[in-house]
Amino acid sequence: MIWCMKRTNIYLDEEQTASLDKLAAQEGVSRAELIRLLLNRALTTAGDDLASDLQAINDSFGTLRHLDPPVRRSGGREQHLAQVWRATS
Repeated sequence: MIWCMKRTNIYLDEEQTASLDKLAAQEGVSRAELIRLLLNRALTTAGDDLASDLQAINDSFGTLRHLDPPVRRSGGREQHLAQVWRATS
């Protein structure tokens, strides 16, 4: 198979370069290959943001069921909302 690629130059700061090099070493690939993999992942999932966000919300339901809900006490917030309600009704 013949790969047709176009050369692209980008400027990275030292932290970005170090992070890429560390991840590339963990994955056993070159920095360039890692960048291509990350770009492909970002470009192929770009349209799935809403779907993945909704899935994350759905998956989170029930994860904190062992916690008691916070106690709501009367206070300034209720008074403020009542005042706004009276002013706009």
